[in-house]
Amino acid sequence: QVQLVESGGGLVQAGGSLRLSCVASGRTFSSYAMGWFRQAPGKEREFVARITVSGDSTYYADSAKGRFTISRDNAKNTAYLQMNSLKPEDTAVYYCAATGRNGIVMVTSLYDYWGQGTQVTVSS
Repeated sequence: QVQLVESGGGLVQAGGSLRLSCVASGRTFSSYAMGWFRQAPGKEREFVARITVSGDSTYYADSAKGRFTISRDNAKNTAYLQMNSLKPEDTAVYYCAATGRNGIVMVTSLYDYWGQGTQVTVSS
């Protein structure tokens, strides 16, 4: 089992920045690729970004490219999502997730463990 706890969400004005953190406990964090997803009210959960086990490869949804950066610190069992130039349409609950698959994994069903989510609200 891997337990994931997100933090860092909040209310920010459009154009602002937030840094989300996801702390893992349980099984070896460095064995899992990590992803960030988000879910807005009335919408399905969608892929935002993912990072490989070693951190040497990242992949982003088009909506996140150029504005968001995913990273990880395996020594701290933590994954991050730096979000810049935030827009009102980025408002959602953000979830981190862990998967044993190290490829380009964007499908929610292929992630094994999920955090409880952290709310991000961007005001216009």
